[in-house]
Amino acid sequence: MFSDRLRELRAGRKMSQSDLAKAIHVSQQAITKWENGKSEPSSSAISAIANYFNVSSDYLLGRTNDKLPNKDLSNNQKLIAYSIDPDISDTERQAIIEMVQAAKKFRKRI
Repeated sequence: MFSDRLRELRAGRKMSQSDLAKAIHVSQQAITKWENGKSEPSSSAISAIANYFNVSSDYLLGRTNDKLPNKDLSNNQKLIAYSIDPDISDTERQAIIEMVQAAKKFRKRI
């Protein structure tokens, strides 16, 4: 899972392995091994990758499908993120609906 997600994130930015290696201060060979599943990155490398691509380490490791670390997002940012991600769950979709309904009620009071 990690290798696929790393490759996907890098390709999404149209970066070479060498470009990513320079950005996170590792060798290009390390990136190649990680993407081919021949070795696993250290926790500090995972953190550097997550910070660089602004995703959670849990996303990189396949523990969640949510790319963004939710604790750092405002409610409006969550709404935007989930509305453009077609892979949200029914629970997340319901939370979005509830946020919109609450915002409408608040706006009517003003």
